[in-house]
Amino acid sequence: MIAIEQQPQKMTIEEYLEWEPEQDVRYEYVNGEVFAMTGGTIPHNDVALNLYTALRPHLRSRGCRVNVSDVKVQVSQQSPYYYPDVIVSCDPQDLNARKFIQKPKIIVEILSPSTSGKDRGEKFTSYLKMPTLQEYILIESEEISVERYCRGEGIMWLYYPYTAGDIISLSSIDFEFPIELLYEGIVFETEVQ
Repeated sequence: MIAIEQQPQKMTIEEYLEWEPEQDVRYEYVNGEVFAMTGGTIPHNDVALNLYTALRPHLRSRGCRVNVSDVKVQVSQQSPYYYPDVIVSCDPQDLNARKFIQKPKIIVEILSPSTSGKDRGEKFTSYLKMPTLQEYILIESEEISVERYCRGEGIMWLYYPYTAGDIISLSSIDFEFPIELLYEGIVFETEVQ
């Protein structure tokens, strides 16, 4: 999602969790500040739904859940709270969650020119601190390209780039799929006449 403005007021986490559900738009929370979110493009939405549709039947039989866009993740009890594009959790605590996911296994962000920097920088740095996170996936919405970061030994993260024709492997949930599945039905701007 795209952050559109920084809200001037500071608030505590408790105030944020009480205030945010009453708002017309979603807000991420970072260190006392809230940031309004807007919707993404149609390709952005289609990529998220294509991935969700592929993952859901696979995960249901494994006792895991997958959510898209409107579910926030609590990075830590202090801050921040983000809205990933797709989130997978297999932790029993999260299976019945009502407000946010705390122990994700996979987080996916779908990139656009306006969000790429934040998704690769601030969010990635924050997500790395989550001990349950096994894979962080960055998916381009305007071209066929996926980057997968997989937790390795200690503090090491392994990097796997994917392009057209590749098979993507999500090792933490034992799932493989062709990259083209993500882009099914999407017409890129370069293809529009």
